[in-house]
Amino acid sequence: MPSASRSTILRRRFAVLGGLLVVILLGGYFATTSAAALPASAATLTQPAALTQPATAMVWPGIGEGAIGAVGYDGVLGSSGSQAAVPIASITKMITSLVLLDAKPLAVTEAGPDVKFTDADVQIYYDVLAQDGSVAPVVSGMVLSQRQALEGMLLPSANNYSITLANWAFGSVDAYLKVARAWLTDHGLTGTTIADTSGLSPGSASTPADLVEIGKLVLKNPALASIVSEKTAVLPTIGTVTNTNEMLGDHGVDGIKTGTTDEAGACLLFSADFTVGETTVTLVGVLLGGTTHDTLDADIGRLIESVKPGFREVTLTEAGAAYGAYASVWGQSGTAVAAGPASALVWSDTAVTGVATARPVGVGADGDTVGSLDFTVGTKTVSVPLVLDGTLSDPGPGWRFTHPGELFASR
Repeated sequence: MPSASRSTILRRRFAVLGGLLVVILLGGYFATTSAAALPASAATLTQPAALTQPATAMVWPGIGEGAIGAVGYDGVLGSSGSQAAVPIASITKMITSLVLLDAKPLAVTEAGPDVKFTDADVQIYYDVLAQDGSVAPVVSGMVLSQRQALEGMLLPSANNYSITLANWAFGSVDAYLKVARAWLTDHGLTGTTIADTSGLSPGSASTPADLVEIGKLVLKNPALASIVSEKTAVLPTIGTVTNTNEMLGDHGVDGIKTGTTDEAGACLLFSADFTVGETTVTLVGVLLGGTTHDTLDADIGRLIESVKPGFREVTLTEAGAAYGAYASVWGQSGTAVAAGPASALVWSDTAVTGVATARPVGVGADGDTVGSLDFTVGTKTVSVPLVLDGTLSDPGPGWRFTHPGELFASR
């Protein structure tokens, strides 16, 4: 075969092979670009502004000492006076009740087991009467349910009933005191000491902060919370007993316990409910060392009304509020928005701050979760998902084929 023909054949073969190679390379390039993961775009974020509210000025009396808190809020919201441990008079009976109900639980609608009164309980009545302590009548042989006996102790503040119940539940007052002191330690109530069941002894003392915590424990016990809210109760044999807490029903007050001795003065551990928006706020407070219960009650009314405006429902975010913007390298855009509204109940000048975070997104459908909005309200956190408003879709093979730099830039 002439050499010229061979050269022609070789050139043709090289051309075919070169063409095939180009086809193979182009096919591989097309397959690679088609399968490659799209570059993810980071969101440009807008952070929520910090929210501020004015501090609340509480109206405290000029005498004694006190503190006020709220259920669901740690510690106290405010206080007045020295905050040292002082005699607490018949507020001591709330400790007696809590310790007793730990030993002998009672459901809110339950009467409980029988408490039988004997000649010994009649003698207790006369012993307390001789000490000028508050009492409720006792008849030897009468039988009250546990709930009724608690009503007899708490509503008219009967010191004799507190002794009878301690004997009934623990065998003796000394045995009760041992259990009660351990209970105080277990609950971290280190500012509280007890010397008796009733508070007639000035050795039964506490701090305002401890008493706020004790009040919260009372409200956590449904049976006890229901008893201290009663204005009256009808007991077998002795008839109607009346609650010494004359504030019940005023300023939202629904408990808890009065106390009066020469050493303690006029005292009241109280709870009060009111609403802010759709939320019920339960205040728990105490004032100690008042001159009379009339003046003390007026002081507490003014205190409660001064505290109420300090609770505010603030809007943290509206549904659909934008906190981030996405822009893909192939020209599409989307927005990171709040998935729903959020609000919080805020006390006084509690700090409210928020942080928006969002992940980088390559492709995403409308409504996909892309991050979160986390608000810190005091010691609490409120979180709202951030979702994609808009769609970031695949740009298609044409863009992929013609933009290898953008497609593989991060690899």
